[in-house]
Amino acid sequence: MKIVLPTAGKGTRLRPHTHTKAKSLVHVAGKTVLEHIVSRLASLDADEYIFINDDENGPQVMDFMAEKFPQLNCWATVQQERLGPAHAVSLAAPRINKGDDVLVVFNDTIFVTDLDRIPQLCADCDGLIYSKEVEDYQRFGVNVVDDQGLIVDMVEKPDTPVSRLAQVGLYYLKDGRGFMDFLEKTIQAGETVKGEYYLPAVFMNMIRAGLKLKAPTIDAWLDCGKPETLLETNRYLLRDRHHVHGEATDTVLIEPVHIEKGAVVRNAILGPNVSVAAGSVITESIVRDSIINADSEVRAMILDGSIIGDSARLVGSARRMNIGDHSLVEMT
Repeated sequence: MKIVLPTAGKGTRLRPHTHTKAKSLVHVAGKTVLEHIVSRLASLDADEYIFINDDENGPQVMDFMAEKFPQLNCWATVQQERLGPAHAVSLAAPRINKGDDVLVVFNDTIFVTDLDRIPQLCADCDGLIYSKEVEDYQRFGVNVVDDQGLIVDMVEKPDTPVSRLAQVGLYYLKDGRGFMDFLEKTIQAGETVKGEYYLPAVFMNMIRAGLKLKAPTIDAWLDCGKPETLLETNRYLLRDRHHVHGEATDTVLIEPVHIEKGAVVRNAILGPNVSVAAGSVITESIVRDSIINADSEVRAMILDGSIIGDSARLVGSARRMNIGDHSLVEMT
């Protein structure tokens, strides 16, 4: 299997936290988004991880992979032109050979599902377009399926409930080389939406050609693309997880809390739902429902629903902060 991870993109919805780092390297629940994703792929024993990066943050991503996952075989290329997700995936073509199956994983979300079931789920079809049943279907591209569970249509942000199966950015194709050929044909045909190439057009061309695609549902779909949803994901991932690997003295911890090795907390109240990255120091503060990224200092503060970026320094008389303040606490 070849795993394709498109990580290009500026992550504008997470700014200022993504001004100086890739969006996939933002922390949540004690790990970067990318570490959460790659850890969930480990059981697949993939032959190669193919990264589609941008020229600005690509080196950060690959340095992180070399440090955290040195055992994995990684290859990277750069998407020089921002021509959409289908174009990004097509750049993996030189690494996809006849006989390769392909898993495409976008890094805006963390998924919870059993990928070891892929052979079983795909036994009688050509690919899987993973989905999640949602109530607010109007916000997403959805899969429309027939009585046999085969996808017959894909509708972007439908006005009526033709389907509640939102596409989640996780795709498996049994014939990876054939998939790359369909990507190339779609791009050559100029099938764009507002100047960009999207995967639903590719998948619909595959369906029209007689290929069978199914839409299995995942257990959880954790959005990491915006500050408010990143905090929701932090809460979800910290459920039943209370880890203190760093130093916590004269401190009240209200579970769940995750303090990484190398972080220091003194004379404070933390929790619930707080994650603190390595190198950060929190003293004389009250922090709840927040993410503290690496190498930051928080002293004499009250934080609630906040995301503190790397190397930030918050010192002062205690005052209340909330999600609306996130743009005020990032330092580069």
